[in-house]
Parts: sequence; structure tokens; C-alpha cells
Amino acid sequence: MTTARRKSYGVEGAPYAHPSSTTTLRRARSAPYFFLLPATVLFALFFALPIGYALWLSLHKVQVKGLGLGSGARKEVWAGVRNYTDALTDDELLHGALRVLGYGALVIPVMLGLALLFALMLDSDKVRLAPFTRLAIFLPYAIPGVVAALLWGFLYLPDVSPFYFVLDKLGMPQPNLLDGGPLYLALSNIAVWGGTGFNMIVIYTSLRAIPAEVYEAAKLDGATPLQTALKIKIPMVAPSLVLTFFFSIIATLQVFSEPTTLKPLTNSVSTTWSPLMKVYRDAFGAGDIYSAAAEAVIIAAVTLVLSFGFLRAANSRDKQEEAR
Repeated sequence: MTTARRKSYGVEGAPYAHPSSTTTLRRARSAPYFFLLPATVLFALFFALPIGYALWLSLHKVQVKGLGLGSGARKEVWAGVRNYTDALTDDELLHGALRVLGYGALVIPVMLGLALLFALMLDSDKVRLAPFTRLAIFLPYAIPGVVAALLWGFLYLPDVSPFYFVLDKLGMPQPNLLDGGPLYLALSNIAVWGGTGFNMIVIYTSLRAIPAEVYEAAKLDGATPLQTALKIKIPMVAPSLVLTFFFSIIATLQVFSEPTTLKPLTNSVSTTWSPLMKVYRDAFGAGDIYSAAAEAVIIAAVTLVLSFGFLRAANSRDKQEEAR
């Protein structure tokens, strides 16, 4: 007498499985995709699609026939890399990039240095009124960049600034901060005043995440507060410093609102003072959206390369330290 083998079935293939269980399983498997759908749509509409359109514009140009009048006189044609070569050989774009590099050389070290100093001071056990101090330092970041630039712009004007009134009464020299070299200091001051609070919060949050046992061990070893800050706190918040430096590089390369807002107050700020200002001038002033698109793509590529290179260098350094 032979015994029939018992056939194994899966959940979906079992003859006794209820149809509703199969439907429920399929819904469970597709649920993550429904949650990702809104973010994917927003990413495609407001990020991927504009980038693709900018790339498409940067590879085209307008060909004008005759006087450019009538239908068919202006035609969009393929330009290849012509817009890119023109942008890379444009002296105005190059000079704007050099000005931004000088601006960043002032802003980034001062801003991050002050942010680290304030974070270390707030993390001290002897600090008083810490909540109020944190709020006071962070508050300038909550002010829009255009409003901050207008505020400081009027403080820089000799006719309306209370600082110049005080200097005049004291018989001290009154430098013109909106002309020549001091203009870099004036613009840098606006960025430092507005960005220090955000970076301070990031670093301070990392300091608060350090276990208390680390500080107790340092005290038992006889470490002074300065030694604790230099040898324990700063190395342990190095990832936060890398993150804030990364954000600062991107913000510096994309500086636009501060010089644009100060431009009506001084003749030292041209319409192409920064690369983004030149993109805006070419797109909306000269009406050449094709060249502006190529310039925007170049700025984005440089930002990506610098940011990626910095992050890769920081990661390789961390791996070397871990290997030691």
C-alpha cells in the first residue's frame, strides 16, 4: 500500500488560503511605495525636472534671422557646449568667483570659530542664563537674509548710522564700509551675524550628546576645563564641524541676497559681483536664459565637486584615525 506524498504549499498557493489573505499580503508589500510616492513626485517636480530643464536650455540657443521680426524669425537651435565655453571664458564670471572666494575666506573661519567658541562656553558648567544666551545667539538666524542685509546696510550708511554719529562726536575716523576693500568686511559681517547661531546650535547639540562619564573621567585624571575642551570636546564634535563647514561652503558659493540688497546703497557692488548675480542679470536683465542656464550648471557642478571632495577627504581622515 503506497502512501501519497503530502504536497507543500506556500501562502499564495495553498488551496485552502482565503482570497482576502492574498490581497492583504499584496497590499502590505505595496504599502511602502505608496508612502514614497508623495516624496518622489515632489522630488521630480521641484528638483529633478528643473535640473533637467536647465541642462536642456544650456545646450540650446536662439538663432535670429534678419531683424528678428515676424513668425519664424527667432528659432531655438542646438548649441552644444558653446554656452559652456563662453561662460568659462567670461571674465565677469571669473572675477565674481574670485570675489566670492575672498568673501568665503573671511566668512567661514570667523563664523565657525565663533560658533565653536559659543558652543563650548554654553556647555560649561559655570555658564549662567544659558537658555537666554542660546536664544540671543540663535535669533539672528531667524531673521530673513534680505531683512538682515537692509538692517546692516543702513547701519553702514554714514548719514543715518548711529555708529558714525558716535565716531563723529568722539573725533574718530569714519571709514566707508561700502566702498573698496571694507566692502568685503561689511558683507562678511552680515553673513557671520546671521549664520553663527545656526552653526552654534549644531555644535552645541553634539556637545550635549557626549556622555557625562567622559567628563568625569577627565576630571579624575586632573584635566583642566581648557584641556577638556581641546582634547575631548572638540575632537568628539569633529563630525558636526565637518557638517557645518560643508553647509558653509554651499552657502558661500551661492551668496546672492546680501550683495543684491546692498547694491542700491553703493556703486561698489556691480550686477555681476557674485556668480549667482551674473546668472540673474543674464537671465532676467539681458533675457539670455540659455547662457544663464549654462552658468548655473557650472556653479552647481563646482559646488558639487568641492563639497564631495571635502566630504571624501574628511571621511578618509576619519578612517585613518580609526585604523590607528
